[in-house]
Formats: sequence, C-alpha cells, structure tokens
Amino acid sequence: MLILSYLGPLALVPFLVEKDDAEVQWHAKHGIVLMLLWIAIGVVFSLLSAIPVLGCAAVMVSLVVPLIALVLHILCIVKALNGERFLVPGISQYADKF
Repeated sequence: MLILSYLGPLALVPFLVEKDDAEVQWHAKHGIVLMLLWIAIGVVFSLLSAIPVLGCAAVMVSLVVPLIALVLHILCIVKALNGERFLVPGISQYADKF
C-alpha cells in the first residue's frame, strides 16, 4: 500500500481502503498532494507554452519536470518502505491539512 501511495491516481486506493493505518494514510495523503501538484504544474506549463515569447522556455523546462517528478516519487517510495517519512518542503504542509 505504501508503494501505491505514490503512483498517481492509485494513491486513492490506500487512502480509501486503509483507514486504520495512520502511516499508510500519511503517505497516501502526500501522494495525492504530489499528484495534484504535478497536474497543476502541467496546466501552468501548457498555458505558458501558448505564449509566443515564453513558449520555448516553458517547453524546455517542461521536459525536465517529469524527471524531477520521477526522482521525487522514487525517493518517497524508498523512504516509505524504510519506515521513514520524506517531507517535501512547501508541499507536505498541505497534505497534513486534510
């Protein structure tokens, strides 16, 4: 369940199924927040790529974002499997609110 917590929409499975396990709930909430963050970043870069001047820069940066997302998700999965929690600065605070 900890691995599913960081696999995009599959984070809903541990969030809805494992209500009694606080550790799984924590990781599922963080996985959902990360998924929403990547969706928001994708929307922003899509809008920026439509602007002629910023379009080229937005496209170049948007090529690096999925790599960063992959590394972050792998790091979170490894930490979760080791029984640790990885706090993403500026993002983890939102997961604790719901």
